[in-house]
Amino acid sequence: MGQQNYISDEQVVKRANCAVKIALEKKRAMDVPIFTYDRATQSICVVGSDGTKIQVCRRYNHGRYSERCN
Repeated sequence: MGQQNYISDEQVVKRANCAVKIALEKKRAMDVPIFTYDRATQSICVVGSDGTKIQVCRRYNHGRYSERCN
């Protein structure tokens, strides 16, 4: 029987965070826009390679069904 070496959850999270960081750096270097979600304003923004942030759309609050039907 071979020994199975599993990685811990902490290592999985650490590797995923590093992969995301590398992908974002690659997009910035290639001058590709990055889409992010801003929780404070509940909107989707495009972040350019120079750091400019442009709001694309906001979250639509549906409200109650009876208010939408009128």
